Amino acid sequence: MKNLLFVFTILATSIQCANQQGSSEVIDSGDPAITMLANIDVLTGADQLDILMPKLSNSRVGLVVNYTAVVGQTHLADTLKSMGVVISKILSPEHGFRGTATAGEHVNDGFDTKTGLPVVSLYGQNRKPTPGQLEDIDVVIFDIQDVGVRFFTYIGTMHYVMEACAENGKKVIVLDRPNPNGSYVDGPILLMEFKSFIGMHPVPVVHGMTVGEYAQMINGEGWLAGSLQCDLEVIPIKNWKHNDEYILPIKPSPNLPNQQSVKLYPSICFFEGTPLSLGRGTSFPFQVIGHPGLKNMPFEFTPVDMPGMSIDPPQENNVCRGLDLRDATVPNKVDLHYLIDMYNAFPEKEKFFVPHFARWAGSNVLAKQVKDGLTEDQIRASWQHDLANFNKIRGKYLLYP
Repeated sequence: MKNLLFVFTILATSIQCANQQGSSEVIDSGDPAITMLANIDVLTGADQLDILMPKLSNSRVGLVVNYTAVVGQTHLADTLKSMGVVISKILSPEHGFRGTATAGEHVNDGFDTKTGLPVVSLYGQNRKPTPGQLEDIDVVIFDIQDVGVRFFTYIGTMHYVMEACAENGKKVIVLDRPNPNGSYVDGPILLMEFKSFIGMHPVPVVHGMTVGEYAQMINGEGWLAGSLQCDLEVIPIKNWKHNDEYILPIKPSPNLPNQQSVKLYPSICFFEGTPLSLGRGTSFPFQVIGHPGLKNMPFEFTPVDMPGMSIDPPQENNVCRGLDLRDATVPNKVDLHYLIDMYNAFPEKEKFFVPHFARWAGSNVLAKQVKDGLTEDQIRASWQHDLANFNKIRGKYLLYP
């Protein structure tokens, strides 16, 4: 009991400090004791400054980071700058360096008001760093919290950074972080003819890898342009395994505010390729599903503009009816019953799948399977051969049991 009280005290102090600093990014885990007990021994790559610092001696450093790149309560950029590291610039992904841009919103170049460092957008005019943007950099550090799902654009950013560094003779150091969906591998494999920034590689929806492991796979499988090899080093996590529960201490994007949304994300993000709302523009994004036409569904919500989270959200200002998943049990699999059930309930089935649904599914097969009335078990069976082949590839790059 004394140990548990100690855990509560530490967490309360940490959250109080974060709130005093004006942070709104601390994730709601639902149970603060579980959060600390799940994460207390874990050391991310960024936490291991004794290993990182010697690698930066006499180097000009570029940081590919967002607001999740923290060491304790301090951002990695502030930490490294205070230790005398020469930081040339910050290369900013989707949502921006400080996480203030909404999903898909253009991110502009500028300067970070806190550090004075130049910020170069990798979600604006270009997603791949140009030779000029890398000219004054020797080493690029990548430190962004991922959620282990093919749709999440940060692994696309990592690919382009690795490719640019390979072309321009720069080293990449990945500071690894746990994958909160790292205990399973599931979903259809992307076919490369459907490649986009929300799916750049022939991997399943849930790949079961950390960004460090994934970077090694990008390199090892020759997925960079011209099969180039990036000069890559990963600083691994300590005291974490793939089956360990890891509750994110900071929300990984503005619309994934808690652990429930992170867990639901692999199964319900398919609805981004339909007219349905996933609660963007509410206080519970990625925890509800709904549409004005689903009049017999039990839950009601109305999406609205929410600066910093959602601008012009799907079904904005329309009363939607659907499902409230905030207390739903989330299995360790891509759960297709939501997609199948909503399709069957939707009144205008010919309008359910919009053309870019295939980008989310990774092919045009899943939409056809649902339209043809296949069961979830039948659809899942169609993935198994490809998943077995992927797991053989994945096994070559795993860093953790």
